This record gives sequence, structure tokens and C-alpha cells, in this order.
Amino acid sequence: MKRIHFLLALLVFSVLLCLHGNSQQLPDSIAHKQDCFQKDIFDVISRKKIFPRPVIERKLRVLAIPTLSYAPVTGLQLGAGASLSWNWGRDLSTRLSAGMVQAVWTTERQFIAQIKSNIYTHRNILYLQTDWRLYIFRMDTWGLGTGAMGDAYPMIFDWIKFHNVISGKIAGNVYLGIGYHLDYHFKIAQLNLDPDNSEIKMTPYSKYCLLHGFNLNKNIASGLSANIVYDSRDNIINPYKGIYANVNYRYNFSLLGSDQNGSQLWTEFRTYIGLSKKNPRHLIALWTFGSFQMSGSLPYLDLMASGFDQMNASGRGYKQGRWRGQDYVYAEAEYRFPISPCSGVVGGVLFANVTTASDRDNHVPLFAYLRPGVGFGVRIMVSKNDRTNILIDFALGQQSNGFYIQAQEIF
Repeated sequence: MKRIHFLLALLVFSVLLCLHGNSQQLPDSIAHKQDCFQKDIFDVISRKKIFPRPVIERKLRVLAIPTLSYAPVTGLQLGAGASLSWNWGRDLSTRLSAGMVQAVWTTERQFIAQIKSNIYTHRNILYLQTDWRLYIFRMDTWGLGTGAMGDAYPMIFDWIKFHNVISGKIAGNVYLGIGYHLDYHFKIAQLNLDPDNSEIKMTPYSKYCLLHGFNLNKNIASGLSANIVYDSRDNIINPYKGIYANVNYRYNFSLLGSDQNGSQLWTEFRTYIGLSKKNPRHLIALWTFGSFQMSGSLPYLDLMASGFDQMNASGRGYKQGRWRGQDYVYAEAEYRFPISPCSGVVGGVLFANVTTASDRDNHVPLFAYLRPGVGFGVRIMVSKNDRTNILIDFALGQQSNGFYIQAQEIF
């Protein structure tokens, strides 16, 4: 399977380079004669004459497609999903809102149902964020910290995630808000354990639970959050310019049903730097976030881990959940460029990321170990109205690789 992934990636990369080279050699006189404005794959298929619209449509746009995707932990994902985008009201200053609904079954015997949305109300007065999920899941865990290089321990669990934040505009692009967050992990079981060998039973997960007083079979984290958001992006699905910054301080209360009191700080920053005045798809995108345990104790599965951000997108090159810690910092850079010479239907990316996580129980601090990943990918525009892309990526990590297919941008 790894050989197939490598050959496929090599083929895609070769085509990407050839097409990119051809696009750079396109004479200005030829480019000027073509319809040099954004198209999507459906415009190409229909071959109809498409004219740019001077005003963005203010109606609900739904792209409903069967889900056929792939990731290392889930394997092949089969199901149905829809990408939604709309503008609230008729005021042209109102930002684009976006959502996603999906239900999939995977070849690794998992079921995933999720609803995610980022909604701006009329004139951007309120900003609403939701992340609801139901997972019937199985995955490996390796313990805490990016220094954890031991054996993988498979486990299964069910997970209900119910996160909601409402923020109000206070000035310009700045929002203040409050949120409620519930994470309920249950039916947790560790696999391939020898019941007659207590040493084998002491996995990183069970050691953590026993040390911090958590139930091995289920955990509840229920809490409130205070939030501050700055958002100047021109499009929340696929930005070409702007900045997004978010600080979220969450406190889990036993009075709200949490197993224990504990708090967590989330910080995030994204920015997009244009490289061409003529083609906005030519840019550099930067993303970094940090998750820090501030007080008390958090359940093992609620500690930040690779691939468990809102888009399940971080840590390309490694399996989902490969790196986990009480403190976690991630950074990624993407070079995004057009491949199609004029229409912008096909684009490419080159990316690099780095992850570091702590293991406080064993006195391993942040930045003691850095785990890099690199890769490349292709972007196919399927909806020019909201800039929705289909993503095909190949990534390499340390002694690891990954092949990914999904919709909407990584960040």
C-alpha cells in the first residue's frame, strides 16, 4: 500500500510540475484573449460561456456530493455530505457563512457524523461557531509528548462532541464571546491486551487515567469558555487575504457534569500573503495554534492531539492522534499556486509543518522534540461562488506518510 501511495504521489507531483511550468510560459497575448476569471470544474464540463458576476449572490449554496475520501486512520470513507455557504441578509458587508454536514462509514469499521458551522449574522453583528460530532471510533495511541516513540496501543471509543460559541462584534473585526463545550467519551476499551499480564495492561492511556484519577471506560468534560476573535479574512472557506486570530479559555466544572475541574487555553493564528496582483490563488498561507493545560486535570482523550482540530487537518504526514500532550504547539506553511493558466480550476500546494507536545508526567517539556512533516497536493475548484476545493494531498513525516482526500481548505 505504501508503494502505491508513493507511485501515485510521484505521478501527481510530476504532472503538477509540468502543468505549473506550462502555465508560466503562457504568453501574455494568449492569456489576455482567454476568459481569465475564476471558473470551477462544472464550468469546464458544461463548456458554456461563463461571464463574471459583478455582485455576489446572497442565497444559500449547497454542494451535496457522495463522500469518498481517505485518511491513514480511517482508511476509505464512504458516505454522504454537503458543503453549505450563504450570506445572511442583503447587506453586502455581511461576511460569508459556511457549514458542513457529513455522515460516513469507514473501512476501519468507524462511523463519523458531524455538523460544523461558522455563521456571521446580518452586518456581522454576531459570529456563531458550532462543532457537533458523533464518533464510533478506533485508533492507536502512543502516549504523551512528541518524544513518545514506543509501540502503538489500539483502542476503541464512542465520542459525543457538542461545542458552541457565540461572539458579538465590539469594534471592527474584533469579537468577544462565551461558549459551552461538552466532550463525552464512553465505551472506551483497549485492544490486544493480555488479561494475565499486568505489565501489558499498563498502557500509556491506563497509566494516565490511574495517575490522574479518571475512569478507564468513560470520561466527561463539560465547561464554559471565554473567547476573543479577530477576523479580517475575505472568505472563511478559502481565504486569499486577511488574518484570523482566536483565543479560547475553557474551564470544565464538576458542577456541569465534568469528572474533574480543569482548564485549557487555546490560541490560534492564520494569515494569508498574496504573491500576485493578477491571480489571487498565488499566495503563502501560515497557520499556528497552541493548546495548553492551565489548571487541574483533563481526560486523556481531551488532550490536544494531531488531527483533532476543527477541520481534522493538522499533522499531515502522521496518523490522527499520533502526537498528544498536555501542552501542544503546531505550525504549518503552505505555498499555494495556480496550475490552470487562466481559469484557476486546478491549483497546487507545497506545505511543511511541525508539531511539538509535552509530557508533564515524565518531565518532557514543549520543544524538547520537534516532529516535522512535508508534502504537496492538488486543488480542484468545485464551486467558484464560495471557493470550495477538493483536496488531494500526499505527506511525509518521520517514519510515516499519509495520503488524504477531502473537501474545503486545510486552513
